[in-house]
Amino acid sequence: CTSIKTGSPMAVRPMGVQKVDDEGVFWFLSSNDSHKDAEIKQDDHVQLLFQETHTSGFLSVYGQATISADKAKIKELWEPILKTWFTEGEDDPRISVISIKPVEAYYWDNKHGNAVAFVKMAIGAAIGKTLDDSIEGELKI
Repeated sequence: CTSIKTGSPMAVRPMGVQKVDDEGVFWFLSSNDSHKDAEIKQDDHVQLLFQETHTSGFLSVYGQATISADKAKIKELWEPILKTWFTEGEDDPRISVISIKPVEAYYWDNKHGNAVAFVKMAIGAAIGKTLDDSIEGELKI
């Protein structure tokens, strides 16, 4: 999850998406004393960046974040591995819920993975022709 600040480096945090609901909202569990929660409280505009490793697909999602302490949502999103960070389990008072409602998104997929994309770039450079068959575009939200 990335905070967007004009004229400043992006504040980036690796996070795992707990769920994407039917409306396309991304759900995360965080800590209410974390830098990420503090950044969102200052500015709720965020950018999510994803990379799919098999085909080297990329997705950028720009949206608005909301922080809550919704106990029912924490219970819904809870996974045992999270006890690594929240030692008191799903009742840990530090757990916060971050929801991000997308405003706009952009995707790029080279379809065949990095190795094939690299070979196509090399051959294209040698013959003076672009051999790019990637798919990219803006997603309507």
